Amino acid sequence: MGLRAMRLTLTYCGTGTYRLDGYPGLRALGDDRAPLDVRTLRGTEPITTGVPDPGPHPVALRPHESATVVVVWRNTHTDLTHPAVHAPHLRVVPAPGAPARTVTPDGGIDLGSTGRIGTTAWEKFRPGGGEGASRPGATGATGRAAE
Repeated sequence: MGLRAMRLTLTYCGTGTYRLDGYPGLRALGDDRAPLDVRTLRGTEPITTGVPDPGPHPVALRPHESATVVVVWRNTHTDLTHPAVHAPHLRVVPAPGAPARTVTPDGGIDLGSTGRIGTTAWEKFRPGGGEGASRPGATGATGRAAE
């Protein structure tokens, strides 16, 4: 099936409160860090129903708290006339107007010919599980936000 998933964790390192609401801005980047022709979907359902999306909602982080999203894609070749897309880097903008961070996941993002990635909305990380806890089972890359 070629399903891939990766958890991104944002840890707030500033003072005061850092606010997130909704989905991060994502941009797949090539070896030269130039943007690739890849669509980013808000939500994961068009790619898989196996990674639930909490939907957009306000998330407030205090210093040293974290929020996560899960990015999903498929390494599927549906169109052999187009070469497979491989994105070694992913630019992440946590919220409108926030500075972008670039992550380099192990193995990159191997999209095949699907040309799309999906993301869940931000969710506050709560160690130990429970309501609003991040879901296990996805590999991770990390990013930090400064005030």
